[in-house]
Amino acid sequence: MKVSLNKTDNVNGIITIAIEQADYQPSVDKALNQFRNRAEIPGFRKGKVPKGVIQKMYGKSVLAEEINKLVSEKLFTYIKENDLNVLGEPLPNETEQKQLDFDNDVDFEFLFDVAIAPEFELTFDKRNILPYYSVTPEEELIEQQIDSIKQNAGSFKKLEEGDVSIETDMIRGEIVELENGEPKEDGLTVEKGLIMPSYIKDEATREKFVGTKAGDKVTFNPKVAYDNNATEIGSLLSIAKEEAEDINSDFVFEISEITRYEAAELNQELFDKALGEGVVTTEEEFKEKVVESLVNQIKPAADNLFISEARKLILSKMENVEFPEAFLKKWLVIANENNTAEKIEEEFPQIIEDLKFHLAKEKIVKENDIKVEDDEMQQFAIEVARAQFAQYGMNNLTNDMLANYAQSMLQDEGTSRNMFDKIVENKVGDWLKEKIKLNMIEIQSKEFEEMLQKQNATEDVVAEEAAAEIADAISEEANTEE
Repeated sequence: MKVSLNKTDNVNGIITIAIEQADYQPSVDKALNQFRNRAEIPGFRKGKVPKGVIQKMYGKSVLAEEINKLVSEKLFTYIKENDLNVLGEPLPNETEQKQLDFDNDVDFEFLFDVAIAPEFELTFDKRNILPYYSVTPEEELIEQQIDSIKQNAGSFKKLEEGDVSIETDMIRGEIVELENGEPKEDGLTVEKGLIMPSYIKDEATREKFVGTKAGDKVTFNPKVAYDNNATEIGSLLSIAKEEAEDINSDFVFEISEITRYEAAELNQELFDKALGEGVVTTEEEFKEKVVESLVNQIKPAADNLFISEARKLILSKMENVEFPEAFLKKWLVIANENNTAEKIEEEFPQIIEDLKFHLAKEKIVKENDIKVEDDEMQQFAIEVARAQFAQYGMNNLTNDMLANYAQSMLQDEGTSRNMFDKIVENKVGDWLKEKIKLNMIEIQSKEFEEMLQKQNATEDVVAEEAAAEIADAISEEANTEE
């Protein structure tokens, strides 16, 4: 068997696989014998069907199948052994491939078109200048974060005698079904009823509960209060949804207790609860920790913006790099049934840009031996988890809790892959920061957020993500057989 590559230009080639009978005949004979052992044909005992009959019935299809498997195996083996950086998958050649005759020929030749990733150079130096935004949280954002922490650490407290309720209070008491204004005989009674005015849909009913105090009685119709929502009515009256659908009575709510959620005070107890015992001891130190947390939450957005600027720089350096465009357009249509030639033609400029950036990152990673270790994946997942919880003011989760949550994220293949790609991109970004000159720009968080919103509004994010997915698929195909 002979396998060879003929490069028709810098980024296109034809792989030729020439096979002789001796290459495939053992596999064909083995497959036919397996058919013979399994075949149940009238007039013959199982396993005793003459070879000639089996050959006549299955010979051609078995020959084609075994040759196809052999050719596919040798094709990708050749690509791997010769370290060919192909884009997409090889496609059967449609111009030079000779017609196959399995009835008469014993030697065969197969031709495949291949797209070869272009060779290019990337150089960076201090003449390359990119902006990097150093974001300072504004006082308003800091106070919002502190308020969030105080709210999360707060608790419900019983109102003093005579104090009246507000919408967000929790009102407890006995709920009794009425008939003609009196307790209904054998009617519904909920001894430990609970209602929160803010969840009542009907405004008039809500106002009945606001301004009440312990000992007051409120007459209301649950069907009206909750806009005939059987699920909410059932929850209030502790009955099944099906039963709640038939409820249309008035009820009286005799209030026994009102509790109000109060945010935690800014004191040592809160400091210890939010950050850990003894980590800070003053309001100033606590605020510094909050600022530090906010900066860490904002930094990924600043890094993403830097990568976006770096991408523009890289694309400018790769402006004249040649790509096998005709092959890629054809392969993209074949590889995905949802693609059309018109769709690919429209998106192709974006696809090529994403492919260029993808190959540039791969080149930087390979040439600089950039790797991602398991412990880096774990630590990155922990930081992602920490940032997610911090958004809700939850800053004092134990290391074990964060590690367990991170591990659950890493068990999802898609999430894990996205994290891996992000770590690689961050490392490429860090490498670039060392090679080029950074124009450090101090900016307030509100202004930075507005800038990001404007940038997102001017970009076709959906189309870019779709194109990136296709571009990644093209280059990843080259590694599927490794």
